[in-house]
Amino acid sequence: MSSIEPTGAGTPSAEWRWPAIHPEGRKYVVIAAAITLILAWCAWETLAWPMAGVTLWVAAFFRDPIRSVPKDKELIISPADGLVTMIQRVPVPRELAGPDALGDLPMVRVSIFMSVFDVHINRAPVAGIVRRVVYISGKFLNASLDKASEENERQHILVEDGEGRRIGFTQIAGLVARRIVPFVKDGDIVAKGQRIGLIRFGSRVDVFLPEGTAPRVALGQRCIAGETVLGRFGETTLVEGQPL
Repeated sequence: MSSIEPTGAGTPSAEWRWPAIHPEGRKYVVIAAAITLILAWCAWETLAWPMAGVTLWVAAFFRDPIRSVPKDKELIISPADGLVTMIQRVPVPRELAGPDALGDLPMVRVSIFMSVFDVHINRAPVAGIVRRVVYISGKFLNASLDKASEENERQHILVEDGEGRRIGFTQIAGLVARRIVPFVKDGDIVAKGQRIGLIRFGSRVDVFLPEGTAPRVALGQRCIAGETVLGRFGETTLVEGQPL
């Protein structure tokens, strides 16, 4: 006799579905699809097929999957999908420094690199009030380079939670990325995991962990925006192999 019980009629279930395309990207999908159709109509198959692939890639780039956000207010979650490429103690960017922001002491920075194949919707790492949004124009160096945090186009965001704790994070445009699109502004109230912006076509997000909060991720680990826990306020236990 099988040990597996049959699923009752009232048992909840889930099934896979195609992720939605974020409204910000729909116009690009339409443009790519239109070019593909024109090339096909002109019987330029050698161009139409590659363009069809580009259309599918554009649709995938702007995909906006549903995420299961941890509700524990003590957790700091990843604002980006991608690979943890750097964990370093660094000076706080001057745009996030000062007594009314993150202070002036060095903080642990977790850098998450998003390739062109990752989901590029960025999410709030904590719930709270957006205290600061600072956009800075700049270069478009490879986002995996350390100096990209100081030279590339970037946007700093500061969020203060209900306990008065502040989290700063930075969206950095990369070699291919040429546009940071914000969804929030100063004074907005955001929920943990709420969509706060995107960076078009490959980039990086830096998160500055508060003093006394050790990272729960390791170099080379992949993060999922809105789900992966980067740290817990006040928890100082390092993960195995963490160099800090």
